[in-house]
Amino acid sequence: MGRSDTRARIQGAATALFRRHGYAATGLKRIAAEADAPFGSIHHFFPGGKQQLAEDSIRTSGTEYGRRVPALLDSVPDPVESLVHAFEAAANDLASIDYADACPIGTVALEVAGSDEVPRVATAEVFEAWFDAATQWFGRRVAEPEKARSLAYSMVTMLEGAFMLSRAARDTEPLRVAGRSMAQLYRTARPRTTEERPRAA
Repeated sequence: MGRSDTRARIQGAATALFRRHGYAATGLKRIAAEADAPFGSIHHFFPGGKQQLAEDSIRTSGTEYGRRVPALLDSVPDPVESLVHAFEAAANDLASIDYADACPIGTVALEVAGSDEVPRVATAEVFEAWFDAATQWFGRRVAEPEKARSLAYSMVTMLEGAFMLSRAARDTEPLRVAGRSMAQLYRTARPRTTEERPRAA
């Protein structure tokens, strides 16, 4: 097996373990075992050890996930329906993996917020990239930039909060309710069409 293959296996194993068990509970020996890689290869590819590996995993998996959401939203032409669809898809995905994990960086983000600056900064920057992507999506549909940014923050925070509630309850209803609420927020922010405007008395 090549060097790049070993590095990819280590990165993939670390991402899965951090996502499911968190930062503190995931040791380098376990990562090496899951990756079927020599323990020393972790420090060869990631000289900064666990901290560097966590940062790399956060940025890589977070970027990949960040691309999926706009693509999912764009898969349905009507924006209101697409928002509901995106949250419904998230609910179905969560149920299909038995509520084991959802957001690739959410577990680590909560854990390292006040304890480790390197992964904290990585999660903050990934979240900011998600906000930017969502702002662009809403910005193509809402005239005011401030409204587009506000909707972007609302969507990401609703999604993350609903993931946590759904996992705790082992019930997808929080995600489905969040999707309907997000669609309603969008309805109040978008410009009304001629058909939607109230007729003059």
